Amino acid sequence: MAIARVALPVAASAPFDYWVPAGLDVERGSVVRVRLGKRALIGAVVDIATASEVAQERLQPIQEVVTEVPTLPEDLLELAAFVASYYQEPLGLVLSQMTPPLGQRPATRTRSVRAAPASCLTLQDAARADAPRALNAEQQRAVAAIAQAHGRFAPFLLDGITGSGKTEVYLAAAARCIAAGHQVLLLVPEINLTPQLLQRIASALPGRRAVTLHSGLPAAMRRGHWREAAAGTVDLVLGTRLAVFAPMPRLGLVVVDEEHDSSFKQQDGVRYHGRDIAVWRAQQRGVPIVLGTATPSLETLHQAQRGRYERLVLVARAASKAVPPSIVFAPHRDPAASEGIGGRLRDAIALRLERGQQSLVFINRRGYAPSLMCASCGWQAECAQCNARLVVHRDAGLLRCHHCGHAERIPSSCPHCGNVDLLARGFGTQRLERALAERFPAARIARIDRDSTKRRGAFAEVRDRVDAGDVDILVGTQMLAKGHDFPGLTLVGVLGADNALYSGDFRATERLAALLFQVAGRAGRAELRGEVIVQTDFPEHPLYQALAANRYGEFAANLLAERRAAGLPPFAHLALVTAEASSREVVDTFLHAVCSAGRALARSEVVAVFPPVPATLARRAGMERGQVLAQSEDRRALQRFLPSWRHAIETLPGSRVRWAFDVDPLGFA
Repeated sequence: MAIARVALPVAASAPFDYWVPAGLDVERGSVVRVRLGKRALIGAVVDIATASEVAQERLQPIQEVVTEVPTLPEDLLELAAFVASYYQEPLGLVLSQMTPPLGQRPATRTRSVRAAPASCLTLQDAARADAPRALNAEQQRAVAAIAQAHGRFAPFLLDGITGSGKTEVYLAAAARCIAAGHQVLLLVPEINLTPQLLQRIASALPGRRAVTLHSGLPAAMRRGHWREAAAGTVDLVLGTRLAVFAPMPRLGLVVVDEEHDSSFKQQDGVRYHGRDIAVWRAQQRGVPIVLGTATPSLETLHQAQRGRYERLVLVARAASKAVPPSIVFAPHRDPAASEGIGGRLRDAIALRLERGQQSLVFINRRGYAPSLMCASCGWQAECAQCNARLVVHRDAGLLRCHHCGHAERIPSSCPHCGNVDLLARGFGTQRLERALAERFPAARIARIDRDSTKRRGAFAEVRDRVDAGDVDILVGTQMLAKGHDFPGLTLVGVLGADNALYSGDFRATERLAALLFQVAGRAGRAELRGEVIVQTDFPEHPLYQALAANRYGEFAANLLAERRAAGLPPFAHLALVTAEASSREVVDTFLHAVCSAGRALARSEVVAVFPPVPATLARRAGMERGQVLAQSEDRRALQRFLPSWRHAIETLPGSRVRWAFDVDPLGFA
């Protein structure tokens, strides 16, 4: 009797044994339906054996082989094993992350992607796209270097200022790769970056076939695109971090755009980093990988400094007449300010309206105001389920928690003292949108944030309006700070940037630097000169001075020196055990046991385990939260330590505790 070992999407470290009914074609990589107790689950076969340690009468049969997706190829199974091992995640959960959404039963008919232009980019789309710009000398050298690495693993850092034409380099390199008979994987950090990029792909690669893979696609379309990638019938796959798992038998090039972006790190479930997995996969398949950005992450910059990544630099803007924008600092506490918008910025917006040019007002806070306060007794609206203030959403008449989703009506008076003078403190995108509409009533204003783009297609509609010149002022969050090209935009105003300077997160300054350089790069990308006005109390801060001089590289090098002195990533490697329960006492007891177990095991490795502390957001959605940190200068030592630590934690009493590993965390939860 053949035994199939099936990895299931449950928190189990080992696969489950099932017997294979006669006539059922099951092999390693088969996706199958089985039962686990009373549950019907879909899993992947990771091994075929002739015997099981489980008694025969207790074994259940495989119900059927799923025909909606093909057998998982060997390289994908190896990739899943690596992700499970490195990030300390159950193999079944990793494999479920890799496959597209599957129904309970196979569909009777699947519409051909070839017959559906909306789901697959083809030559017909190219007719609607703009002609690609000719490459300059810097871009040509970068493309040549990538092409010379064809057929071997070669990691490149494409370090180009905003507007330098990194996308043209990606697509020119992709064209050469596809012409040689291979497939290209292109990863972006946000779903909203895919529509514009698809049009540029159509222009650069006429007649080639490209599909998208991201969580925003309908399930049937995502399955169809996944199958086409697996069959090798598409030339390019464009997607977010989950596309790193796409099966691509002819893979010849991997590109990660905006490699610094934190969106590549999944923060729940299987907590992998899409950029790092992309590098591993390129090495596994023996193909070049390009990590492109104007603001390299410190991890990537460190690898380039060590000579592990080849650095390709683009220092000129791709448009021959485009120059970097001028940077102006204006006082945050401007006496002439109205609703947070200072006089200098207000006048600059008015000037752009007169010239028929576009402006962007950037603040990384959505909603109307970050908090609501009583002017009499000092009461502030706080979430009953989280250690967080409720955010004012005046358009909806609600106070909302941006952590757990709780919402309640805005009170008409203070619940403590009855005072009706309640103050909305601080500024968010909704408040700025309203203030700008009152100051410039004839201006066409569009707001871009998570609230305004919930509806499918909403972001693309605003993009089209901006491209058509039907928007005068954009108000938005970091959704607008990356990868977007607005040729008519000549002014960027930045509000609230100083907030990050007060953060205790060791990555906060790096994130702020990347954000400011990226958002500043939206201005003046064509022939019109751009201007960036940053409202700040600290114009002499090294970060702002680096922004003014357009010297991200020097600033990042100084940050690296600080990290080295402090023993922080990338010079140390971290793993967090996070835990939550309804009681603080339960969480603390559990984490103290976790710490003790870790310290006992760490004696044999160069690993430090620190005492438990509350999470940055100590209470969320009614759950008390805490964490234990393990740190080592030797990544291999940490990786040797983690499996034993996980096994020890799994034996601890703590049925009322939910816990998880976060290897290479981007911050402290």
